[in-house]
Amino acid sequence: MLSVGVYFFYRNKSQEDYYIGGRSMGSWHVGLSVVATDVGGGFSIGLGGLGFLMGIAGSWMLFTGLIGAWLSAVVLIPLITRLSDKHKFFTLPQIFGHYYGPRVALMAGVISAVGYLGFTSSQLLAGAKLASATFPEIDLITALIIMGVIAVVYTGIGGLKAVIYTDTVQWIIIISGLTVVGIPVAYFAVGGIDAIRESLGSEFLSLGNVRWQQLVNWAVTIIPIWFVGMTLYQRMFASRSVKSAKKAWFIAGFFEWPIMAFMGAILGLLARVAFEQGMFAHLGYHAGGEMDAEMGLPVLLNTVLPAGFMGLMLAAYFSAILSTADSCLMAASGNIQTDMLDKLFRVSGRGRARLKVSQLLTLILGTLAILLASYMANVLDLMLYSYAFMVSGLFIPVVAALYGKRPDPVAALTAMITGGSVTIILVVLDLRLPFDLDENIFGIASAAVLYWGIRFIRR
Repeated sequence: MLSVGVYFFYRNKSQEDYYIGGRSMGSWHVGLSVVATDVGGGFSIGLGGLGFLMGIAGSWMLFTGLIGAWLSAVVLIPLITRLSDKHKFFTLPQIFGHYYGPRVALMAGVISAVGYLGFTSSQLLAGAKLASATFPEIDLITALIIMGVIAVVYTGIGGLKAVIYTDTVQWIIIISGLTVVGIPVAYFAVGGIDAIRESLGSEFLSLGNVRWQQLVNWAVTIIPIWFVGMTLYQRMFASRSVKSAKKAWFIAGFFEWPIMAFMGAILGLLARVAFEQGMFAHLGYHAGGEMDAEMGLPVLLNTVLPAGFMGLMLAAYFSAILSTADSCLMAASGNIQTDMLDKLFRVSGRGRARLKVSQLLTLILGTLAILLASYMANVLDLMLYSYAFMVSGLFIPVVAALYGKRPDPVAALTAMITGGSVTIILVVLDLRLPFDLDENIFGIASAAVLYWGIRFIRR
């Protein structure tokens, strides 16, 4: 991975090369990069946790990823690619600037940068959690530093091309690790299908073992990210054509569900079987007791995989983690460089000197992400904060700009601040919400009411 970063360090000539791959990337590289980024460390560990709790029905979480990918391929990519070709955009907030003006673009840049910096930290923390759970000799902070330095260095020096090409390699490792090593070895270690049925209730093998509220929560949290994710816009801009970008998104959706979804959920289910059989008792996890669902998968790997196979399986999960961490770091860097620093200090030009500034900024932000991760405890909690703020704050203004008439900057700014704030406040207060719906639903709803309410009053 580091060698790929070094290679593109010498190949990149401008910010366009660094942040959007010179607008020349092919559909398979982009598609595999999209799915590797979306199904990263947090989702890999989190999906295993869902399989541990509810069985194969946990795979429905990534079905919303397929919907988001294919929907955005049809309705979003043609619009965005046309704008990008005309105005040479680098980032999502530049689209806000085109429709709403510089103040709204600056706020969008801040929201996106903060969200992706937090998301970068969550991926690095996921890797450190997996490493320290698997290798008790390595403490969490040491694992975090090792994981973080590798990801930050090759991303910082190589840019988006390094990210996309390493993502392709990482996705091959992920698929190979799960299909050839993880699932077969764990399946036979727990005793096969008969042992699964004896250890767990029939609901664990049913796709119907999920409440409608959970499906709605996943849909509202995950589908909108396909319309507001800076990592995805960078790949739209990097694609060589509209046709190439749409093909990449269809590839990504298919690999998310059913392929990755069922693999992750099945591994989590097998971890639950092993736990119920008492296979983790030597580590202090006794059958019938309690266990952190997210820890089930790494403990399973540590228990059933022999040396060699263990290394291959960990390579797969570390690849998943790095493939998301590097993309999120590039997104945060692009937001801060293009949408904040350039606008505040009125910087122009795209030469080698600007490229060096971008590389240095990425390295600094990566270091900050490592420090942030060292103070956080739960992977999915950190993901929730990062995702929630972006989704609730940016979704309604994006939809209104691209598909509405006469975008209103005052309404957009109010909706962005209110939507993100409502969601975060509800998360922090930990209130029991109606029908157990997700906080994002209320954040997005409040943003929608305010946007169209203010727009109606101003008209």
